[in-house]
Amino acid sequence: MSRGKYYEDFEIGEEHESPGRTVTEADLVLYAGLSGDYNQLHTDEEYCKRIGVFGKRIVHGLFALTLVEGLKSRLGHFESTSLASMEWKWRFLKPLFVDDTVRVKWKISAKRETRKPDRGIITEFVQLVNQNDEVIGEGDHLVMMQKRDKGE
Repeated sequence: MSRGKYYEDFEIGEEHESPGRTVTEADLVLYAGLSGDYNQLHTDEEYCKRIGVFGKRIVHGLFALTLVEGLKSRLGHFESTSLASMEWKWRFLKPLFVDDTVRVKWKISAKRETRKPDRGIITEFVQLVNQNDEVIGEGDHLVMMQKRDKGE
């Protein structure tokens, strides 16, 4: 039996919150290297001081979205039961900075059957929140989930 929750186990309206994680300088540097995105907004502190939008470097927005999946996975709800991430609709609302501590809040907002009897789709409304309870980003995520085996 898997540790994760099956499609039937999710209830519309149920809410979850992940543990926190502090974003480090190493995270920013490693993500720049992995993605190839060395934009000055992420890599040049002096440039960021001069342009004045945020006054310092910002962490990649897509790294923030990556953190969402990692933080959600720490609770184990999707371990061995999720089949596919199908769609993200995400809004980047505030910058993420090195030394910010973030956590994820999410709520099951919808679920639906599929034509295949062994799976269903859940929709999550997800928020990435910083240490000041400010929402960094938010959006909807559709996940294909396994249905519970009749023998379990």
